[in-house]
Amino acid sequence: MPFTADDPIEADVHLGSMHLINVKAFLERESLITEGKRVDRRTKVLDVGDDGATKYAILSHRWVGEEVDYGEMVELAKMAVEERDEIRQRDGYRKILQSCKLAQKDGYEKLWVDTCCIDKRSSAELSEAINSMYRWYENAKVCYAYLHDVPDPCFPTANDKERYPRFRGWPEWFSRGWTLQELIAPKNVQFLNENWQRIGDKRALAPTLRNITGVPEHILIHGLHGNRPCVAQIMSWAARRTTTRVEDRAYSLMGLLDVNMPMLYGEGKKAFHRLQLEIIRASNDQSIFAWGYGVAGVRTGSILAGDPWHFWRCGEMELMGDDEFIEYLKEYATGAELDSVEDRLGTFPITNRGIQIWMPLCGFRTLFHAWLPCRFRPRDPPVTIPLSLWESNYYRCPVSYYFGTTGPEGPLRFHQVYLRYQDPSHRSTTFKIDDSALTENGFTCSDTYPEEFTGDTLTLTSTDSLCIKVYSNNLTNEWFGVGLGLCFGKDWIHAFDEPNTIPRLSRESYIASEYFDMMIRTPESALCRPVSLEQPGSFGFHPSYGGAQE
Repeated sequence: MPFTADDPIEADVHLGSMHLINVKAFLERESLITEGKRVDRRTKVLDVGDDGATKYAILSHRWVGEEVDYGEMVELAKMAVEERDEIRQRDGYRKILQSCKLAQKDGYEKLWVDTCCIDKRSSAELSEAINSMYRWYENAKVCYAYLHDVPDPCFPTANDKERYPRFRGWPEWFSRGWTLQELIAPKNVQFLNENWQRIGDKRALAPTLRNITGVPEHILIHGLHGNRPCVAQIMSWAARRTTTRVEDRAYSLMGLLDVNMPMLYGEGKKAFHRLQLEIIRASNDQSIFAWGYGVAGVRTGSILAGDPWHFWRCGEMELMGDDEFIEYLKEYATGAELDSVEDRLGTFPITNRGIQIWMPLCGFRTLFHAWLPCRFRPRDPPVTIPLSLWESNYYRCPVSYYFGTTGPEGPLRFHQVYLRYQDPSHRSTTFKIDDSALTENGFTCSDTYPEEFTGDTLTLTSTDSLCIKVYSNNLTNEWFGVGLGLCFGKDWIHAFDEPNTIPRLSRESYIASEYFDMMIRTPESALCRPVSLEQPGSFGFHPSYGGAQE
């Protein structure tokens, strides 16, 4: 919860204020220490200021090595010489010193640095700072972006994977989650190399920055005010970035997405789940559901994405106006279906059953396309997402290729549905395979798809939920496949033969096609009982459950 002026830990900090380094006081203290002179222990180097009324500079940097925290900054003059000198030798302290010198040269009396201007001993102050941070960067007169791994006197304009193999060929600053808002929020961003030389500013470097980050040039130059893209596009900018704490994958996006929520370090990936629910409460932007295209390892479950990475293909996504969306639907839906559609598109409340929403659906039995009023790029048709119907609720399907902008299969109907944002219970299933009778009849296991396994057992989980085992008879040149699957905690088995007519696809491509067909129909298969397969001879695929929960 927000801290107040009565907070017992920091009585002088109140809503809307921030700790700021007093540049002159800090540099004078450092000069006295360097010259071996006496330092007044009562000198304050951190002041409290209002970000809306104070003229200040701000530092953006990558944390490297040991940094200097709030307590060390405040108490430095009171420390023993050995302890004080150890702190002053740190790279983190040298960054503060150099940025203070730069701020003073540019005429700024105040400077904010995240390492030492937040008292992290106070969870209330930490939460308030993180929720305010986008605004703090936005209100800064200048942001110094320190690139600690750039030795050259000019900004890198070409990808260099030899120098930066871990960061997609660019300096590390561009790979971090928090620096995304630190790039976008300030109007004036000055880039500095490892020697603190200026190597460019954001406005002049906008074309190059667009190439590195995926953020459009007009956003880099003018910011998000009156120019905010859809949620999915903003998420895509963070898709390839990393953070030390998994929760910061979500917390670092709050300012960009204009939401606030309390910090709960320790909640792990649930933070990104909470972030999406807060966005839904504040917005009717359905592009938040348009994730997953081209992403492997997505399981059937929550309508919410598990990570910003799931939006990585949404860099050009945009919302469609209601009139344009409805006009497109007229090609596939009757006039009666479109009555009052505009009113239905307005809100989608969150309930304990799921997200209650009206959606245009087409499909059969348990598998549906849901159309969203957004598109991948200008002039594209609306995006569709795959949904599975299970026990009266709708879940996201895992197959990425089933997602896209294809036309409807069957009649288009508007339905009020509940999209589950809670994951169903998942368990693992181990199949015990006895195919000895097959080998006696000339059949041997020739391949598995998508992954090989050996022995007589196969364990499926919620993320590895389907495997095909292929049997061939070299003498008769016959073959068939067996699919073993798991969905919503239920196992299923499906066999398919070699087609009567030779397909245009190779056998490997045909088996891959069968795999994906089984995958998209896995909820329907799970509704049926596991079957006992009869092929030449007899053999059994028997599921067993170890009670493993995920």
